[in-house]
Amino acid sequence: MSKCRPLQLTLAVLMALDAGAQTSVTIYSSAQPGTLSSSTFQSGGEGMHIPGYALIKQERDVTLGKGRTALRISDVPALIDPTTVAFESITDPAGTRVIEQSFEFDLTNTNKLLQKYLDREVTVDQARGTGIESITGTLLGTQGGLVLKMADGSIRTVNGYSGVRLASLPGGLISKPTLAWDIAAERAGLHRTRLAYQTGGITWWTDYNLTLSEDAGSCKLDVGAWVTIVNQSGAGFEDAKLKLVAGDVQRAAPRPAAAPAAQEMRMAKSAMADAGFAEKSFFEYHLYTLGRPTTLKQNATKQIELFPMARGASCEKALVYHGQAGQYFGYYGSPMTDRQFGNQSNKKVDVFLRFKNREDNRMGIPLPAGKIRVAKLDSADQSLEFIGEDLIDHTPKNETVQIKLGSAFDVVGERKQLDFRVDTSAKWMEEDIEIKLRNQKNEPVSVIAKETMYRWTNWNVTRRNAEFEKFDARTAHFPVKIAKGGEAVIRYTVRYTW
Repeated sequence: MSKCRPLQLTLAVLMALDAGAQTSVTIYSSAQPGTLSSSTFQSGGEGMHIPGYALIKQERDVTLGKGRTALRISDVPALIDPTTVAFESITDPAGTRVIEQSFEFDLTNTNKLLQKYLDREVTVDQARGTGIESITGTLLGTQGGLVLKMADGSIRTVNGYSGVRLASLPGGLISKPTLAWDIAAERAGLHRTRLAYQTGGITWWTDYNLTLSEDAGSCKLDVGAWVTIVNQSGAGFEDAKLKLVAGDVQRAAPRPAAAPAAQEMRMAKSAMADAGFAEKSFFEYHLYTLGRPTTLKQNATKQIELFPMARGASCEKALVYHGQAGQYFGYYGSPMTDRQFGNQSNKKVDVFLRFKNREDNRMGIPLPAGKIRVAKLDSADQSLEFIGEDLIDHTPKNETVQIKLGSAFDVVGERKQLDFRVDTSAKWMEEDIEIKLRNQKNEPVSVIAKETMYRWTNWNVTRRNAEFEKFDARTAHFPVKIAKGGEAVIRYTVRYTW
């Protein structure tokens, strides 16, 4: 039997680790849309509470000896999940295997250094007036200050010292998180290897910037999107191939599991620039791959354009009055026969903006969840003014995006109950409702009066003075047009039976 090569790490191995290294970073975000902003992370930190993680894959050239070799790689993230680490030789996968692997995170700090130097000589610097006094002795204790044994055998305590000088870094301490392997190789020489692992402390989200233009009744939007990436994993990634996963990826709790090695489905690439992000279907999610390398520095945020601005997308502005807004209407075990229930009136008329995410509307790109901001050009000075923002969930192509911008200033509503009748023995009740909508603008407007039929599940509108649409099982929409300076009055009677 041949004698195994002793476990050792040579300088040649360390130098070879960075030769021809290639890094791929795939980032998954678990943040709720709109809950994060770059300012949240500007103070830095350990990234332990960042809602996201990344799958890191690196290819490196490593020199291995025949038999056993100890291999160490530093500059890895401090928030790495060591259970997900995988190492393999691409050059000789059958003849190379990992005997043991470990993640070393016992990083150097002042207290650990001093503990390692107990019963050893140290030099302590202490400020004395305008100068510095240096005290050299054997370190006996570190609690509540330093206790030194002097050369003459006397004991001296030192508090408020400005520095401690040590001869060298003690063994067992490291300055950077380190992955270490015990590798058995049948082939000596240069190996192309692949390293993969998951790390926390990294996430991404999307911000959409829309510019609205209205002219002679037309509604057009310029739609731009930017990706923001935050890296507080504990390591930076130079010239990395970047991928972003959009979708709700399940992770086992309480311990995160390795990312599934799902097979790619047939690509449905969008018309994005080659150097920007290319989008494709990936399992039941969407994958956005950046067409150029990028650097993700530690404790830094980076913004990258998600897709070139889509100009001139058709849109629709809608005014919606929900007189019962802000009230809770759940399902109850019996009909709600209280006359006063739900009679509080909201006066605000909400403003919504809608556009179709379709190719024939200059869009047709799967949109990751994020915050969407809308601005409008002020023709007086050609400046863009902010007019509202909202959150959107993951939105596939060919779906409609709806954004709530705020409430109208010059259009107001009023809702009241005119009459209420109930006969519990006959199991019915009726309610007469009046809605008034006033338009103080210098132009006509269209408003949808949204009504929630909250008293019971079985309802029917028996009398009305305006057309309506049964939107769903509990909602009716009354669309009306109001002349400038005019008022529209909607009256209807709803009958509930059980």
